[in-house]
Amino acid sequence: MLATLTYFQAIVMGLLQGITELFPVSSLGHSVLVPALLGWHNLVNSQSQTESFFLAFIVGLHVGTAIGLIVYYRSTWATLFRGLGKQLREAREKGLASLWQLSDPTMDKNYHLLFLLAIGTIPVGIAGVLLEHKLRVLFAKPLAAAIFLTINGVILLVGERLRRTRGRHVARQGLETVSAKKAFSIGSSQILALFAGISRSGTAMVAGLLGGLDHEEAANFSFLLATPVILLAGLYKLPDLMGSLGNGVRTQTVVGALFAGVAAYVAVRFLVRWFTTKTLIPFGIYSLVVGLLCVVRFA
Repeated sequence: MLATLTYFQAIVMGLLQGITELFPVSSLGHSVLVPALLGWHNLVNSQSQTESFFLAFIVGLHVGTAIGLIVYYRSTWATLFRGLGKQLREAREKGLASLWQLSDPTMDKNYHLLFLLAIGTIPVGIAGVLLEHKLRVLFAKPLAAAIFLTINGVILLVGERLRRTRGRHVARQGLETVSAKKAFSIGSSQILALFAGISRSGTAMVAGLLGGLDHEEAANFSFLLATPVILLAGLYKLPDLMGSLGNGVRTQTVVGALFAGVAAYVAVRFLVRWFTTKTLIPFGIYSLVVGLLCVVRFA
């Protein structure tokens, strides 16, 4: 029996994924809550199954989202990889140890950032492989997603509060001075996003803010860090879509992924400008209010 997924549902879910993956309000949480609120039982019933077409569909949307991010940051990624090439050439003269000596003032600054992004990807990558499927099946339920979305609001609001309180005591850092330990810490914060309702970009931004980054730098680092994580997670699970789980939903997934990519591009373009002058507080309030309302609705 073929899975049932309409093109309208695919488009709505694609737009939802692309926007909420970058907005710090949890794409996974919204992918659980919105179908339940709209009465899309074909999607709701499949979300918490061990093997389902909906999980394969979401994988396709993640790939589309990552492509949207890559298109927006294409010049940045090109610059980072040129830095890698330059550093590799210098390593021939200085030795391979120069590739990870971040304290070396002669290290190419673009390679430095690329190295930090690689370090930040490690913890969530390992956790994703080991826990992502289990946690998604266990907590992909409307009430659980509502509770975690409420917690997401608390994280964002408390994070902003702590940033203001600690701002007097924590020296402001630029991305060029972020340590490997700090990058690992920011990357590790994304593990919380394995719980449906907690935002990947939100937790990473809070970790960055508490580490001394300003909102714009924290946002850019978060979005750059999310790109390989989302892309690799999608490609890792892509065989599910190519297999029997994708029967009946492959074309809809392609359509949804296209809309997710466009939505992600528009979302990141808006948010980069937003965080030049504004904070996480509106997103924290949104998560808290909508989360509590959904807790009441699904309790």
